[in-house]
Formats: sequence, structure tokens, C-alpha cells
Amino acid sequence: MRAQDFQGIKLYRVPPAGKRTAKDGTPVRPKKMGKIHFPVFTPEGSRLLGFMCTPPEIAGMVKRPDFFVAYDALEPFEGVLCAVDEKASFDKAAAKRLGIDLDRCLIWTGMDVRTQSGSSLGYCADATFDPKTGAVSHYALTRGATASVLLGDVEMPAQYLRGYRDGCMIVDDAVADLEVSGGAAARAAEVTVKVSAKVKEGAKVLDDHGSVAVEKGTRAVGRQLGKTKGMFRAFKSEFKKAAGTDTKKKGK
Repeated sequence: MRAQDFQGIKLYRVPPAGKRTAKDGTPVRPKKMGKIHFPVFTPEGSRLLGFMCTPPEIAGMVKRPDFFVAYDALEPFEGVLCAVDEKASFDKAAAKRLGIDLDRCLIWTGMDVRTQSGSSLGYCADATFDPKTGAVSHYALTRGATASVLLGDVEMPAQYLRGYRDGCMIVDDAVADLEVSGGAAARAAEVTVKVSAKVKEGAKVLDDHGSVAVEKGTRAVGRQLGKTKGMFRAFKSEFKKAAGTDTKKKGK
């Protein structure tokens, strides 16, 4: 399972088991909580712990702070993704239950990637993890959104991750020799045909302003988090500032 599969998905709140049926026998309707934003990993990057989520604005105007939801508190209910409505599913209570310090955890996706010897390898775009345990098997490294579409990503085994330094994901020097995989060009080469017009059009879409803003914001957050304690308190503003979307609404 990929971390990106969750990003942007609407999250709902569902009562604990045993309280999910109304008096008339119908299922309790889940309540919307917001949207899943960034994946949160252990400091050493071995496991996905949960996600930062953005709640709806109050009356469509007043922003509320993002919150952390534990991965093991998520489950499907009535066709939507839900978080179990218990205190230990969120924020500090969830961190205490999981035995972690949120201010030491990292959002690896978005970080610039460098080898131990200092070579730049682009940035971390995604992570593949076990859907049951959250254990990370691979990190996807890329040079950019268009490169991912046309050429593919470097699927780096998680054991090559060596740590965090100066805003970067530090990886083993051997990663520089890993080959890209999964790109449209690679797939086209396998069947000896050129990249189709549709793929080229898709690459152009990825280069449009909206996608560029998301990519810039994600990378800025990846670089920012981990530099100071209390990283989760302000990551949303860092994202918007870097992406160029931190503008006031009209009429205010």
C-alpha cells in the first residue's frame, strides 16, 4: 500500500464497535472530520504511524489546526474511511498509546534526498508500507513530478535509509546505483512503442500551477519538519507559504 493512496481522502468519525447502530436499527452515520494530509513516520523511517489531517473550516472562514490520527485507528465503515471515535485515536493520546514522541517523528515524504557522501538524489515522493502493520518496505525517490510519470521512481528499500540531517533524508551511497522503474517511458520501451500523446498530456497536467504548488509545499514541509521541536504545530502554514497558496480570502 502507498502513502499517497491516502492523501486527500475525506476522513470521517465513527463510534466505537457496539455503538454503531441507531435505535431504529440503521447504521450510525459517520461524521466528517476533514481530509488526510501528510503521512507521519517513526524517526528511523521503519514504520508509518498515522497521518496529519486538515479539519473543515468553521463556517467556511475560520481555520482550525491540523490533527494527528493513528493509522491503527482507521477503518472502513459504510463505504468511507473512518477514524474510531476514541481519545486514543488522536494527537497526544494516540502518541502516548503508541509509545512515541510526535515531535521526534518525521514526514519523510517531501524531503530532499542525499547520499551519505553528499550526492543529491532528488526527493522522497512516496512510501510503500504493510497495510496491517504500517511497516515501510520501500521509499520512492524522484527528480520531480514529470520525471515520475515519464521515467518512474527509484524504489529504495527502507533499510537503505540512514537518517535525517540538515533537512534531508540521508541514504546509503548504494542507492545512487539503483535504477528507476514504473515510468510511462519504461513501459512503452517494453512494448517497443513511443510514449503516447495521452502520457505527454498527463505530464503537462502535472506541470500546471496547481500541481507545482502542491509539490513545492510538500517538499517545503519535508525540509522543515524535524529541525525543531513542536514540528506539527505549524506545518500547515509552512506548506501553504512555500506553495504560494497562503492568501487571504476575498471579502475579508
